[in-house]
Amino acid sequence: MARRDRGQAAVETALVLPLIMAVVLALVQVGLLVRDHILVVHATREAVRAAAVDPTTEAATAAAVAATGLNPTRLEVTTQGRRTTGGHLRVMVSYRPTTSVPIVGRLFPAVTIQEALTVRVE
Repeated sequence: MARRDRGQAAVETALVLPLIMAVVLALVQVGLLVRDHILVVHATREAVRAAAVDPTTEAATAAAVAATGLNPTRLEVTTQGRRTTGGHLRVMVSYRPTTSVPIVGRLFPAVTIQEALTVRVE
């Protein structure tokens, strides 16, 4: 009887291992997207701090890129509102992350992560 069961564990492993690996790779991709979202939130905070002192889009963009290390070609910073002292300035940061994990990266749709904060210009 033991002779008939020989190799059963190897066959079961061969059948289940691809599914387990796909789940692990999907978790890695989700983790990378969560990391990018946290970096976008941090970039928005830094951009709004820079815009409070120098209410230009260029200063906000430079602060967002310098603080996070996000790919500047995929990062977009926009500002709108009053740029005078005491005015409210809204800073919006958008980032298009890559889904780069092999096999499962293509299963995830292209997303754009967006955050916005409003600051009073000093």
